[in-house]
Amino acid sequence: MAEKKENEIIEEVATAKAGAPASVAASDNFDWDAYENDGVSNNGVKKEDLEKAYENTLNTVKEHEVVEGTVIAINKREVVVNIGFKSDGVISTSEFRYNPDLKVGDKVEVYIENQEDKKGQLVLSHKQARATRSWERVNEALENDEIIKGYIKCRTKGGMIVDVFGIEAFLPGSQIDFKTPRDYDVFVGKTMEFKVVKINHEFKNVVVSHKALIEAELEAQKKEIISHLEKGQVLEGTVKNITSYGVFVDLGGVDGLIHITDLSWGRVNHPEEIVSLDQKINVVILDFDEEKRRIALGLKQLTPHPWDKLDANLKVGDKVKGTVVVMADYGAFVEIAPGVEGLIHVSEMSWSQHLRSAQDFLKVGDEVEAVVLTLDREERKMSLGIKQLRPDPWETIEEKYPVGSKHKAKIRNFTNFGIFVEIEEGVDGLVHISDLSWTKKIKHPSEFTQIGAELEVVVLGIDKENRRLSLGHKQIEENPWDVFEEKFTVGSIHQGTIIEMQDRGAVVELEDGVQGFATPKHLIKEDGSQAKLNDKIDFKVIEFNKESKRIILSHSRIHEDAEREANGEEPLTQPKKAAAKKAKKENVASTPLEKTTLGDIDALQNLKDQLENNGK
Repeated sequence: MAEKKENEIIEEVATAKAGAPASVAASDNFDWDAYENDGVSNNGVKKEDLEKAYENTLNTVKEHEVVEGTVIAINKREVVVNIGFKSDGVISTSEFRYNPDLKVGDKVEVYIENQEDKKGQLVLSHKQARATRSWERVNEALENDEIIKGYIKCRTKGGMIVDVFGIEAFLPGSQIDFKTPRDYDVFVGKTMEFKVVKINHEFKNVVVSHKALIEAELEAQKKEIISHLEKGQVLEGTVKNITSYGVFVDLGGVDGLIHITDLSWGRVNHPEEIVSLDQKINVVILDFDEEKRRIALGLKQLTPHPWDKLDANLKVGDKVKGTVVVMADYGAFVEIAPGVEGLIHVSEMSWSQHLRSAQDFLKVGDEVEAVVLTLDREERKMSLGIKQLRPDPWETIEEKYPVGSKHKAKIRNFTNFGIFVEIEEGVDGLVHISDLSWTKKIKHPSEFTQIGAELEVVVLGIDKENRRLSLGHKQIEENPWDVFEEKFTVGSIHQGTIIEMQDRGAVVELEDGVQGFATPKHLIKEDGSQAKLNDKIDFKVIEFNKESKRIILSHSRIHEDAEREANGEEPLTQPKKAAAKKAKKENVASTPLEKTTLGDIDALQNLKDQLENNGK
């Protein structure tokens, strides 16, 4: 009888452990003290045998393996799971965030981390169990094109991080929905269905897509929509995305693009000036490609072209007002009405012939008045001018700038042969390099002045046809060579400074800023040495040419002539008057002497008059 009661107790414990209600009551006369002290029950059964019989009623589990358990309790912090072991395991609720529908009685896989911790508690992990089985499941999902559930943990660059079977998978922003969301944060914390679209085993990367679930449906929808499209058809759409080059419009499952040039007949700097996100607009189909699924849309085509509304009475020569909308080096585009523009070429901005940039005259936003130069309504082109609003200075050039008049001009440019100057806007002239100075030999205009400087000029000639003046600067003063002719006579001696040495001689600066030239043989000093740069010595004039403005000098001739005179010889260089007297004697001496007859009296008289005139 005692043996029967003991077996009933073991069965009761086993039944309770299995979760069934106890059907057998405990025996009232069971000797528990003897059982605890001697290890023997009332009927003589040993304690070890009873424990062994009890353990046989429990599941055998091993650490670090995955088993299936049953959820027996759930609260806000923990989930209690029974795996048929002597104690239940407790798992944090956070490990089940991906499955908000979890309930008591559900079967779940758990990983046995420890059969018994310090508190005697069975330590389980659902997350680790999922991670252990995750790669197998992920690969199966990819192979079988299976729809799986995932929990969106957080956002990252370009998309979201999704918990799939315990693996962190990447959900690109473009794969969240067929319409790329502008705010990813609204998806954080949600559980959604996905398809595995890519696995990189080397880097343990998994890419999932929610869009793939509806892609097939969308493709069918797009195909249906495109099959009914026609050019010129007007549809209603919603602005889906705005870029710098255009606007994407959702036509109800298929997207079309309005290029920035098709938004408005006028100038558009950015599409945001015309439309805004989520705005509903009517668009016209300009073109489409069924194969590439590209649809070109237009917005401005729904309104009449502004050129068609242009004043029919507008003609060439009329004045118009407008705003500068675009600037280029070659000109400015002026909008005289919304969508109607005319070009002011840089050559029509000023009467000046200087090549300049249009930015020197106008800038974007300027309000201008202009004259219509050309008008082509068919080509929808118009050219304008603003210089025509001012009189052409060349119409009255002879009256305003007559030959011989003096003016001040601004230096614009240099050339090897002269200087281009501007007396006023549109009136240009050239000062030849030979007309810069009476006395100085100028090799390049940059030696004389600089660009932007002011220069006094005299009008020497007018070329009205080519719109060019011939100008001079040295003519401001009288020609000093009339005075130099009397001052620097042949044989006269003057002090000079060597300012430049050349292979063929030296340039010598004399008084009054006039320059002369001495060849190397005329630079030898009395002691036989050669004159050098910056030497300040005396020179004798051995040649003077007023027409070519040339003075030839010699230093060595001074001591050479002095030596000849000391020896009673005539100097090599004689003063101008002495040279003339000598020439007269030579003319007389060379005249042949013949017997004078009565018939030669007139000839003798003429000769006498000639000699007297020469003497004078």
